[in-house]
Amino acid sequence: MCDPVSIGLGILQAGSTIQGQRQQAQAQEQAQRNATIAEQQRHLTEMSASRLKERQEKVAAAQRIQQSTTKAREARATARVSAGESGVAGLSVNALINDMTRKEAEFSFSVQQQMQFANINRQLGFEDGANRSRMNLLSINKPIAQPNYLGAALGGASTGLSAYSAFNQAGLFQGSTAASSTASGYGAGATDLVKPLNFNQAYS
Repeated sequence: MCDPVSIGLGILQAGSTIQGQRQQAQAQEQAQRNATIAEQQRHLTEMSASRLKERQEKVAAAQRIQQSTTKAREARATARVSAGESGVAGLSVNALINDMTRKEAEFSFSVQQQMQFANINRQLGFEDGANRSRMNLLSINKPIAQPNYLGAALGGASTGLSAYSAFNQAGLFQGSTAASSTASGYGAGATDLVKPLNFNQAYS
């Protein structure tokens, strides 16, 4: 039967193991929270940068179209004035003006088409970025090992038994056994063996 010291050592070992595992789990949970916040901030920054680039591209496209429209308008006006001053009129002037208008429309369509392609690529980039962020979050937030109470209890019991065995081999518990046998009515001291028998007491 184990002594209280061995039992206490086993309990202390089990409690220390559980406390260490609990602290490790808490540290991992905090690290995961920090990494999750950092990943969410990274994804948000990436999205914001893409949206800002989108707005800049739209403004630049609108400016190119506006410049093209202005130049085409000025070119048509110049062509009409020149034709009037030179006395040229009719189908040739109309054909020149129509050609300018057609080129203006082609340029505007080309810019808008480029913007559509850029929007498609950007949307695909958003989806890819969202998928990568989800994969990163899954990689960060892996299951955390919780305290193993059964394992700690078994380890504590093993420590207690080992301590008891070591103490027993060292003879730390032999004194209590000898004392108990001496205290019983069947133990005889060395002085009792040499003490003369009192015959008067024996036959009285």
